[in-house]
Amino acid sequence: MTKLQKRILANFVVVMVITGTAVVGMVELKNLVNRSEAMRAMESLGRVVSDYKQKNGSIPPEAYIDGLKQSFEGQLRLGHLHYRAQWIQFGSPSDTILAYVIKDDHSLFSHPGAIVLRLDGRIEWIDRGYFDKLPIRRQSAIENEMAPK
Repeated sequence: MTKLQKRILANFVVVMVITGTAVVGMVELKNLVNRSEAMRAMESLGRVVSDYKQKNGSIPPEAYIDGLKQSFEGQLRLGHLHYRAQWIQFGSPSDTILAYVIKDDHSLFSHPGAIVLRLDGRIEWIDRGYFDKLPIRRQSAIENEMAPK
């Protein structure tokens, strides 16, 4: 191999490494933005629920949330929202999951999980492995069967 061929090969390798790194970085950035926007939408839902609870003394029904869902900031990245108001009873513990969204993003730094809204207004990210073991996941199958189509 001549010096020119070695330089061309070295430059080609450098460009490929930089391109690969940029692609992986963009995928990670996309996942980070999607997750943060979904968290922001869940925070908006939490504020709506809190305001409704203060005014009416109970959590809002699903029809009320469905009417407002389009106005949540970041709602486009929220995905399929599971709002569980009809399954929550008076006197339920404050850590009961009121709403959740499953995010199945697979990449180097982000793993699948769920964004959950607790009855007390907390928003959390829960790892998918742990979330699938929660009692909510077993009840979810029944909820999905009974949900209007």
